[in-house]
Amino acid sequence: MRYGFVIDQNRCIGCHACTVACKEEHNVPIGVFRTWVKYIEKGEFPDTSRHFGVLRCNHCDAAPCIEICPTTSLYMRKDGIVDFDSERCIGCKSCMQACPYDALYIDPNSNTAAKCNYCAHRVELNLQPACVIVCPTQAIITGDLDDAQSNVSRITATQAMSARKPYKNTEPKLFYAGIDADLLQPTALAHQESNFWSDQQPGQRGYTLATIEEVKRDAGAPRVVYDVAHPAPWGGKIAANLWTKAIAAGVLIVAAMLLALGTENERALIAISSPIVAMIFSGLTALLLIFDLKRPDRFYYLLTKPNLRSWVVIGAYILLAYGGLSFVWLFTSILAGTPSGFIVYPAAAFGVGAAGYSAFLFAQGKGRDLWQSRLFVWQLLSQAIVAGASVLIILAAVESCEPRTTRTLDEILVLSLLVSLAIALGELFGERISEDAKLAADLMIRGELRWQFWLGAMGLGSVLPSAILVAGLYTGVLTQPAVLAAVCALAGIWIFESIWIEAGQAVALS
Repeated sequence: MRYGFVIDQNRCIGCHACTVACKEEHNVPIGVFRTWVKYIEKGEFPDTSRHFGVLRCNHCDAAPCIEICPTTSLYMRKDGIVDFDSERCIGCKSCMQACPYDALYIDPNSNTAAKCNYCAHRVELNLQPACVIVCPTQAIITGDLDDAQSNVSRITATQAMSARKPYKNTEPKLFYAGIDADLLQPTALAHQESNFWSDQQPGQRGYTLATIEEVKRDAGAPRVVYDVAHPAPWGGKIAANLWTKAIAAGVLIVAAMLLALGTENERALIAISSPIVAMIFSGLTALLLIFDLKRPDRFYYLLTKPNLRSWVVIGAYILLAYGGLSFVWLFTSILAGTPSGFIVYPAAAFGVGAAGYSAFLFAQGKGRDLWQSRLFVWQLLSQAIVAGASVLIILAAVESCEPRTTRTLDEILVLSLLVSLAIALGELFGERISEDAKLAADLMIRGELRWQFWLGAMGLGSVLPSAILVAGLYTGVLTQPAVLAAVCALAGIWIFESIWIEAGQAVALS
């Protein structure tokens, strides 16, 4: 059994009765929606036309929201309905990033995720969903797609059907008859600040593609004239989380490099300072993750109700193990005077895991095409080495380490900066997987975020510190220039993570 929807836009009159009935049935708060009607207009006066479509959860057979949910709050029932348990939700908003259809929202009353659940409580009583019984033109048809005798199965078998973003391979079970194709392609539409019923405030939809939208309008693209708000789920806390995690992971990776290169005599820097910094910034990373949850009181569900397919959970375990190894590194160093190889190399390996796991988490956010980059894991690893070397350069200056140590750190930093720069440019100028990814990359390269990217992330964060380090290595003046370069590099990582998060969420999903 697989329950699904057909929405016949040939019958639909755009009355919003389904939206109202859904809100009443589920007590959906003002400002958020489980089902909504979107309007677009085409042409120029007087030759104009208006089209609309009913949008909601697609109850996908391969639902990415289920895979990424860290606490199995989202799950698929035996009848194919993708349902949710608000009692397990921690409000991490990962499901909102995974859904390519903008179907999920955070309920402002419970601070947990919510969406259309096919009125599962009514289905269990052999009743139709609320939106079906209220539709005045019977434009919403439901039933078992596996039952050849059901209305929904016969319609999908005999009529031309459309689905939203089939290339996402989510196997949606929501089909449209007679819908205007542009309604299913949000990147083909021009968005405006004003609708015919209301004004949209800046950032309400979560995108800042003003220049690109203006080009679309000038080119005569279909215009969105009514839609609901879809603000960006993630913000500064997630960017800060990536930054602190880069430092936490990087310090022990670079400390292991120093040991391998024969600078083990720097006991204070390698044996004591490095693991302390790793523990402090691992703790900050965990705290930022918790503070970004809408239900931080449930953070321990990551351990007690885990979904082991979610990289939110896998990452939490990696961070816990890395924090523990950092402590063992410090403890054994205090006892033995130097960290043992039995702890150095596992700690460095988990440092690599701590730095890189976010790439796999972002890749599970299948709604955000920019984040599907295959180079992102290498970008995070190179940034971790940049961050680790930068912090150790600052600590080496404070602790008055030997010039050889400073020179080695300078060389590690300049090489990792150049690698990080090359990867970042490869990510943004390489072949994009979709139009959505291209639009997001354009936002960073030549759009509204270009100044932050070129002057901040690339100029301040990569080119300037590289030049300072090369000049210092050439002249032999190492300490003061290296500290300045380290500060610039750390600032560049912060800027890059911030605009990567913003640009990734900038393109409308619906």
